[in-house]
Amino acid sequence: MFEKARYTASLRRLHWLMAVMIALAYLAIEQRNLFERGTPERFAMVQSHFWLGIGIFVLVWVRLQQRLKHGAPRITPALPGWQNGISHLMHVALYAFFIVMPILGMLTAWTDGKAILIPFTDIALPALLAENKDLAHQLEELHHDIGEAFYWVIGFHIVAALYHHFIRKDDTLVRMR
Repeated sequence: MFEKARYTASLRRLHWLMAVMIALAYLAIEQRNLFERGTPERFAMVQSHFWLGIGIFVLVWVRLQQRLKHGAPRITPALPGWQNGISHLMHVALYAFFIVMPILGMLTAWTDGKAILIPFTDIALPALLAENKDLAHQLEELHHDIGEAFYWVIGFHIVAALYHHFIRKDDTLVRMR
């Protein structure tokens, strides 16, 4: 058997914490439609989505710093060049998503005139942009479309990890355990 190199404990924790936060952010925004507009429950779902996105945005910078500092352990046995290239593209896409989506979400909220309240208070984060419904609509569409596309990217990421573990039988998945 081969030596199983792993990501650092901090990177593994950040990976799984962010995975849970992303799932919850998607769940919150998808479930908001179970509640009528203007209800406290719907407002709570939207605010949860906002704050999970902000949390993801903060954590991605910590994760990037850790990833740059510690790198990634080698996959054993080594990947063919084409798989290695796809892996790098996938990781760039994931990190870009973690940065771009929260920014788009905040811009959408601000230009739509929606308050992002500090949890358990009536204090709103200051809006850095003026209300502009046309721009808000365009930003919301972009935020939504990228979010929809990322169901596929996240699904591909999961399927690829399972492929490596069960079919290729390398240590890709083990590195993140």
